[in-house]
Amino acid sequence: MMRALDWSASPLGHPRQWSQALKTTVGMLLAAQAQIVLFWGPDYVALYNDAYAPGIGANHPRALGRPAIENWGELWDDLEPLLAGVRQTRRTFAAKDRPFYVERHGYGETSYWDVSYSAVADDDGSVGGVLCIVSETTERVLGEKQLRASEARYRELNATLEQRVTERTAERHLLATIVETTDGQIQALDLNYRWLAINTACAEAYERIYGKRPKVGDSLHEFLADRPEHLAATTAIWTRALGGEAFTNIDEFGDPRFDRRVFEMKFETLRAPDGTRIGAFLTGTDVTDRLEEQARLAQAEEALRQAQKMEAMGQLTGGVAHDFNNLLTPIVGLLDMFQRKGIGGEREHRLIAGAAQAAERAKTLVQRLLAFARRQPLQAVPVNIGQLVADMGDLISSTTGPQIQVTVDTPEGLPEAMADPNQIEMAILNLSVNARDAMPDGGGLRISAKARTVASENKSGLAPGAYICISVADTGIGMDETTLAHAVEPFFSTKGVGQGTGLGLSMVHGLASQLGGALTIRSAVGAGTTVELWLPVSHAAAAAVDTAPQPKLRPLPVGTALLVDDEPLVRMSTAEMLSELGYRVVEAASAEDALQRVSDGLRPNLLVTDHLMPGMSGTDLGLALRNRYPELQILVVSGYANNEGITPDLSRLTKPFRSDELAASLANLAKVGR
Repeated sequence: MMRALDWSASPLGHPRQWSQALKTTVGMLLAAQAQIVLFWGPDYVALYNDAYAPGIGANHPRALGRPAIENWGELWDDLEPLLAGVRQTRRTFAAKDRPFYVERHGYGETSYWDVSYSAVADDDGSVGGVLCIVSETTERVLGEKQLRASEARYRELNATLEQRVTERTAERHLLATIVETTDGQIQALDLNYRWLAINTACAEAYERIYGKRPKVGDSLHEFLADRPEHLAATTAIWTRALGGEAFTNIDEFGDPRFDRRVFEMKFETLRAPDGTRIGAFLTGTDVTDRLEEQARLAQAEEALRQAQKMEAMGQLTGGVAHDFNNLLTPIVGLLDMFQRKGIGGEREHRLIAGAAQAAERAKTLVQRLLAFARRQPLQAVPVNIGQLVADMGDLISSTTGPQIQVTVDTPEGLPEAMADPNQIEMAILNLSVNARDAMPDGGGLRISAKARTVASENKSGLAPGAYICISVADTGIGMDETTLAHAVEPFFSTKGVGQGTGLGLSMVHGLASQLGGALTIRSAVGAGTTVELWLPVSHAAAAAVDTAPQPKLRPLPVGTALLVDDEPLVRMSTAEMLSELGYRVVEAASAEDALQRVSDGLRPNLLVTDHLMPGMSGTDLGLALRNRYPELQILVVSGYANNEGITPDLSRLTKPFRSDELAASLANLAKVGR
């Protein structure tokens, strides 16, 4: 329904224009089983999931994507201050059985809800909207009111029962009717644990959980004689009541072979007309469904907190990687230049080579950060996962060593998965190295791939459909619950200092998410660990890999290059590379500065520009200059390793880069131009 909706009429505009925070929150609530509605922006535009829709009756679907006041008008004076309070204070508002007056079925009524309203941060840190996780309790509240009324009537009748039975037999029939027709469970036992009374609702509850019904005159001890553990628990609670104690208790009862249910039970003393204690009675309610709904609500709130934490960590990590790439670019470029020019003697050559190797390791570290942040470059194609895993067997065996028994299990006929084969190989290798480190005294490592189908309801958060599941299972030391909860967070590691970056699992997690799959981990201390990488099945045939060697391309000097970057050190190293390639270089610190130079008469043959800069982006600069000079060659350089925000028809180069990588990109530009 959301895909088919005409978003041009909504204040939110088309989903392509939504912020990442809004997209992430909507993705979470659509997959949730709890009733969730999101009121976004100052107009409180409503977005909700399938579980919430029935609760607003005829207002669905017209409420979708519209300001809340249009469809919640009758309760706006009540609802708006709650929403505004959460937006202004960022404090969660929660309430149980909160009454709201609604007109959802063509008439007015008072409904009751368990609610939790929480502020949701937008990309810039401001409050973007209010997430409302709710559960309608109208039926229960009204039922409890009816039950309390019935209990009150029953107590009133019981207080004068002997006298009323003597005076008017008709009232006894009335009492029996009330007890029999109420939904509340009512029963009474004498001091010998025999039933004095039991209504239909209570007898049906016993049948549901034990497969048989008690009747008046039966002994509780005989009724549960074949279930000693159940008899002990039931007798213990009735002993308190028969001893004269009045109390309320919530507990679970029932034979697992039939059913286990949770009951809220109120016990009171039963007395004769002269005040003598003759037994006890209870009024009970099955609260299993209510408690399960509360548990689901708590689970949804925890899932939201986890999703927000991981999204915030991804944004932070991606930003750090971008800045780090800017720092690495001049380092990699200058070290590359020193090596090409052969600067210094043998000692200097070794030092420069060591520095270049360290820079490459830093580059790899940044790539892993980008993988966690889901901003790495992926060449997603149909991949024969079975063949890929089988081909890696020897490499994994040599990596893990002779103490680890490696088993590879890939059945014939597996469908292809949509993935980047290079990144998948790296992920499997990372998982195998983790497994090796978890088995210091040796053990077994099993790598397998299977076709799986995911149903509509699953714990992994995967969309329903067909998947290939790559499993890496070890017999190592395993992880406790605390370690498992933090396993995919970046820089979290149980290894010693200098023995790992803590980015292996986080990289695989980011890769799986970016490919539309998921990463699941099962582990227990002493029982090993199983990591599963889920990849969506491709509906296209696997493409053949072109292994023909590519000729080394070198651009020809073609005149003036306009170099635009807001980082002076990046401009310096890039300008040196361009000069070595034969270009006359003109530098600019911003897109606006570059446009001014062109307006002053500069006519460059080549534009090399950073993508993300204060003010106008490099992509917008390139498009503006291309409109004026269609023959201008344009190369966009990005500190992020993805194409987001870069027009597909503009060539792209990822920071950091060496001179030969820049030359190859410019050669491709010249080739396309010819």
